[in-house]
Amino acid sequence: MDEKDFIHLLAEIRDLQREHLEEYRRVTGESLELQRRAVQRQEQLGRLYRRVVAASALVVAAAVVFLVWLLGGVR
Repeated sequence: MDEKDFIHLLAEIRDLQREHLEEYRRVTGESLELQRRAVQRQEQLGRLYRRVVAASALVVAAAVVFLVWLLGGVR
């Protein structure tokens, strides 16, 4: 193997490492974006869950008050 072949091989290795690094950065960026979206979705669902629980509690409280009134418990 002469010196030109050796230099060419080293240049090829360097270029492949650069391509690999660029691909790694791209995939890492995509992964971070997906994680951000997942966190946002969880926050949205958490807010929705709190609203549903609050509305359900109001409905249950109203039903209890209505039943007490219907059965003549409040005089």
